[in-house]
Amino acid sequence: MAGRNRRFSQEFKDEAVRMVLDGPRPVAHVAKELGIHDTTLGNWVNTYRRTRGDDAAPAQDTGEKKSDRELALERENRKLREENEFLKKAAAFFAREQR
Repeated sequence: MAGRNRRFSQEFKDEAVRMVLDGPRPVAHVAKELGIHDTTLGNWVNTYRRTRGDDAAPAQDTGEKKSDRELALERENRKLREENEFLKKAAAFFAREQR
């Protein structure tokens, strides 16, 4: 089976997690784009959230600290994007069912 026991650098993992948390794309889309299994990327995201907290994004090179307000807004934005993606999928499902 191709791809078994592949090793990824910590930088690659951090960038992949950043793509999920900072962007509007779900884990499955980012994983497919990177050529990795979505479960693997999901595990990386979950590990990141457990170790660094759900509030913060991956460490940024700018060295700037985000305020509590910015973190709360980013968290809310991420949640709303996830809900929006779900609603899009549900609407497409029901539209297909009506035909």
